[in-house]
Amino acid sequence: MADQKMKNVEQLDPNMKLQGTNDQEWQWISPQQNPMQISGLPWIVEEKIYRRLPQNPQWPLPPAVDSLANCTAGAQIRFATNSRRLSIRVVLAAPASMYHMPSTGQCGFDCYIGTRYFSTTRYDHKQTEYEALLFESDNTDLKNITLNFPLYQGVKEVLIGIEPNAQLSAPPQYEDGGKVIFYGTSITQGGCAARPGMAFTNILSRRINREFINLGFSGNGKGEPELAHIINEIPDVACYVLDYDANVASVEAMQQTLPEFIRILRKDHPSTPILVISRVPTASEFYDNAAVEKRLGKAKVQRDAVALLQSQGDENISFLDGAELLGDDYLESTVDGSHPTDLGFWLIANSLEPIIKKLLE
Repeated sequence: MADQKMKNVEQLDPNMKLQGTNDQEWQWISPQQNPMQISGLPWIVEEKIYRRLPQNPQWPLPPAVDSLANCTAGAQIRFATNSRRLSIRVVLAAPASMYHMPSTGQCGFDCYIGTRYFSTTRYDHKQTEYEALLFESDNTDLKNITLNFPLYQGVKEVLIGIEPNAQLSAPPQYEDGGKVIFYGTSITQGGCAARPGMAFTNILSRRINREFINLGFSGNGKGEPELAHIINEIPDVACYVLDYDANVASVEAMQQTLPEFIRILRKDHPSTPILVISRVPTASEFYDNAAVEKRLGKAKVQRDAVALLQSQGDENISFLDGAELLGDDYLESTVDGSHPTDLGFWLIANSLEPIIKKLLE
């Protein structure tokens, strides 16, 4: 039998086709322009670039962290409009490149109306520039829009397209000005969500009406004191979550980094809640007893460090065993035995939501 090549899926299923902007007339607006608001990028007002850490901090950044800070994980564009159409123009730092994470999560934006998901950018993942239609309807009601930035790529430029005469206004205020800061790993950063809104910090931001700041650095959030000093500069913090265990190579490294990291944060934030989370289990632990022992050893270090501070009078620090985050069938919610799928991020958010809410009380 002669081989039959499958046609391009876009020819077989019209729902898979890329969506352009239909050559319609648009008003293109920078999200850095009022009344639009950008959240999740603490230095955006001063530096005007889409980056999670300052360009020239007082404390030197490890080169890998400096590079990963250009990934826009957790950043959001927020505004309200009665436009019947919404589009976006994007210039990326590089094309999609990850083997186990969809380009929609690595390099795409997704769109929420209120807290309800609506769409994700469709584009040619081999390109670094794209224009995509996010919605088109006859609805002229005022809609609260949140656009989630790409998780694992840098964004050089972004413009939002609305109808020429449409109304544009500021988004609703957060319930409280206090920010929730997550510092951690590739999982914290959002690897490997299918789209940006499914990173667990973005899920939590929809359930807890506050600004969330994602400082997950894939393989390189290792508890360096320089990062603690830089994080300490962010004003109006309601809660810190330290979730960097998976990036730490040894029990000894955790013993060296965690107490100092907390000490630096406590210098200027003596009563801000701090939650320390140990790493989630991985598939390799089924065949590697040493990996189990290392995970448990690092968890003990974190638990003991928190207990010591509590015994010294720190009532606003707590510990959570990461083994509780994904449940018993945790491997079914990963893409590679380690990094969560959207299901995994949903389970993590479900576990963290009541804990974060209680800390914020």
